[in-house]
Amino acid sequence: MATRTDAPTRREQILREAARLFAERGFHGVGVDEIGAAVGISGPGLYRHFPGKDAMLAELLVGISGRLLTGAKRRLEEADGVPSEAVLDSLVEGHIDFALDDRPLITLHDRELDRLRDSDRKLVRQLQRQYVELWVDVLCAVHPGLAEPAARSAVHSVFGLLNSTPHLGRPGSLPGRAATAALLHRMARGAFAAAVE
Repeated sequence: MATRTDAPTRREQILREAARLFAERGFHGVGVDEIGAAVGISGPGLYRHFPGKDAMLAELLVGISGRLLTGAKRRLEEADGVPSEAVLDSLVEGHIDFALDDRPLITLHDRELDRLRDSDRKLVRQLQRQYVELWVDVLCAVHPGLAEPAARSAVHSVFGLLNSTPHLGRPGSLPGRAATAALLHRMARGAFAAAVE
């Protein structure tokens, strides 16, 4: 999701490897020593960056929910806050970038959200609701005849479609990132079109 070209910080490296390992083997199946080894530091060295695995999990799941919402708000602001077909396309493209580039976080969210502290889990849910409602507002503005409950169902359905990327097979088995992104985009827009017919 990041558009920066500079090298990731040590903290970002730790989070990326923790997400990958947690997604592959589960939160309890991974020790701090393994995460440390994946980034070239000792397990105890991780504690200079995070108080523990729970903090890593919270930062991963709260962080991605926050980044998705911030990105969606930015896309709308770049259109002067006016919902349009172009904004809807931009939202879809942003979520596709997440779905293709951060596949471990989707798996992690599905499997490990309940392991978060109540306050962190509530924050994730709050950010997700805001993200959904932004999409619903754009979709209803683009298709004024679409009732809000139907728009909300359509948005959740499109998220389910796009967030299925961890089940598409190994990255090398896909037809290429650009082709996969284009296919997902057509399918998402097709789902929205079906909702308004």
